[in-house]
Amino acid sequence: MTRPREVRAPGTRRPPLSLRNRLVLGSAALIALAAILIGVVSVLALQGFLVNRLDAQLEAASNRSQGALEGRQSEEPGRVPPAGDFLALPGQSEGTIAGLVSSNGQITAGVLGNEGSSAPLTEEQLESLAAVEKIGEPTTISLGGDLGYYRVIVSQNQARGESLIVALPLSDVNATVLQLTTLVVGIGLLAIIIAAIAGAIAVRFALRPLERVAETATRVSELQLDRGDVALAERVSATDADPRTEVGQVGSALNRLLEHVASALSAREASEKKVRSFVADASHELRTPLASIRGYAELTRRGGHDIPDDVAHAIGRIESESVRMTGLVESLLLLARLDEAAPVEHSSVDLSRLLIDAVGDAHVAGSDHVWELELPDDSVVISGDNARLHQVVANLLTNARVHTPAGTTVTARLSREGDRAVIEISDTGPGIRDDLQATVFERFVRGDSSRSRAAGSTGLGLAIVAAVVDAHGGASSVTSEPGNTVFRIELPAGVVL
Repeated sequence: MTRPREVRAPGTRRPPLSLRNRLVLGSAALIALAAILIGVVSVLALQGFLVNRLDAQLEAASNRSQGALEGRQSEEPGRVPPAGDFLALPGQSEGTIAGLVSSNGQITAGVLGNEGSSAPLTEEQLESLAAVEKIGEPTTISLGGDLGYYRVIVSQNQARGESLIVALPLSDVNATVLQLTTLVVGIGLLAIIIAAIAGAIAVRFALRPLERVAETATRVSELQLDRGDVALAERVSATDADPRTEVGQVGSALNRLLEHVASALSAREASEKKVRSFVADASHELRTPLASIRGYAELTRRGGHDIPDDVAHAIGRIESESVRMTGLVESLLLLARLDEAAPVEHSSVDLSRLLIDAVGDAHVAGSDHVWELELPDDSVVISGDNARLHQVVANLLTNARVHTPAGTTVTARLSREGDRAVIEISDTGPGIRDDLQATVFERFVRGDSSRSRAAGSTGLGLAIVAAVVDAHGGASSVTSEPGNTVFRIELPAGVVL
């Protein structure tokens, strides 16, 4: 059964190897290369030595056979001695082949057995011997069958036109070389495995300082640096920040970077504190004169004085704008207090009752909309600031009412998801433009023409929603498309009160 091949999406790449794996694989590859070179050189050197020694033995056997041939011919001229005469000479080893090729091309040859007797060769083996062309130089040939490879030397008698053939087996040489090759391969593999394990351990210890530097950087990356007074106390230890080492240079550079970031964050926080303090002080100071302007405008309008119509209209506008300005100042003051992380009240808040009251108020204010309410069977009661949470729901309902056309259906939904209480305000209006959804909870952000600004929105309602929810440890989000806009508020329910 074949394993299915891994299929990757077009254009994707394999994940890169880690530095640790690259170091281990690199060291193992170098050791393997060294082992291969040493093994090849050792095997070739041994093979050359053994073949040279065999050639020396071959030349000695050829010389003995040549002397015996000349002696037989001097005693019995014209007689061609059989192969057994050469094999029976003293000093001939088992497996030796000796033969004679006459002037007419006839060959006689035999192989020396383990009991000192001569055994004949097959026709194919005789043809292989007769095919050797080099004279006086050892040559390797294959005789096949049980004989295998042999080193052959041919000595030629120019006067008589005869050639003496002597061959010695390469089986012992090949067996010795095979044994050494097996030993080298086994030892090499064992050395590579041991080196890879030892290298992995050594690299692991060597990279521990770099891992500690990475852990420091990871902890810094998980800090909330976007707001508030940030205490950036994370630093690389002095041991891992020694500039005399490569890892120390990285740690030292990271420490310098953190110092600059900490200085920048401190400067940013100081500037933000000044701005928040100014906004809070200005908002607080503006409340009294705005209340006075509104009061004098109401007093003038209700005083029963006979004033021209244009003056009465101007006084009415002054009164309405003072009301609008008072709401804006109150919103800015609330945001400034939330920015300073002012603690919120914690009491028992029945979110079910809160949504019922808020939707009822919204129905009175926007009777031209369709209002729906979806509640769970059991009441959802959490610990929080009832007034602020009511303001969150009221702002979301007001936002849906003033930024959608008449006839739009607005649904308020409450549910429990694990340890979170979830409030969703959805509407069937034209939706929010995609590029505004990421910034809709920021201050002074208003919708485009698809979300009507006829009501004169200040752009602070949703910012207050996000700030209050964040102060309660919750999260706010929005998803929108034409016909379906959903504002989602998640609050930690904790232990139900």
